[in-house]
Amino acid sequence: MKVQILGTGCPKCKKLSANAEEAIANTGVAAEIEKIDRLPEIMAFGVMSTPALAVDGDVKSAGKILSVEDIEQILKGE
Repeated sequence: MKVQILGTGCPKCKKLSANAEEAIANTGVAAEIEKIDRLPEIMAFGVMSTPALAVDGDVKSAGKILSVEDIEQILKGE
């Protein structure tokens, strides 16, 4: 599984990345985090508001910081 953090490196993007790392550790799923910070690549996902979180290329959230618990639910497929 690939968890993608889309954002330019702002504090909100860094917080979402930290929350994603914690959620992966808590759930024990086999996942890697990829940070996508180039605007053309972010726009290719159809995202106009960052930070955004995608799993295996499927955008799950944009424009807000998901909590660790929210990301855990996404990783578990709930």
